[in-house]
Amino acid sequence: MKKVIIMMAVLFIGLSTQAQEKKNKNAKHNVTVNGNCEMCKKRIEKAAYAVSGVKSATWDINTHVLGLILNEQKTALLDVEKAVAKVGHDTKDVKATKEDYDNLHGCCMYERN
Repeated sequence: MKKVIIMMAVLFIGLSTQAQEKKNKNAKHNVTVNGNCEMCKKRIEKAAYAVSGVKSATWDINTHVLGLILNEQKTALLDVEKAVAKVGHDTKDVKATKEDYDNLHGCCMYERN
């Protein structure tokens, strides 16, 4: 009888832990992304949409904020930031390489910190 109770307790704890790790299918995030113009907007949004699990990506030219809706079961915010940096645009947590930044069109080159 003790074994049955112990096994039930272990099973309950295991299921409780698994339930806490559930990730949001419609997580909303805002990320600051450096850029200047409509070409930047298209490039940033295209890079974000290329990441599996991104449902919505809209970059505002005036505020430099990329609004995202992600399926966190398929991707993480950091993956999107890496994709955006790969096309030459810095985010708060991920900086584009000098080579990627240098490949931007002249009007897209923003002041880097």
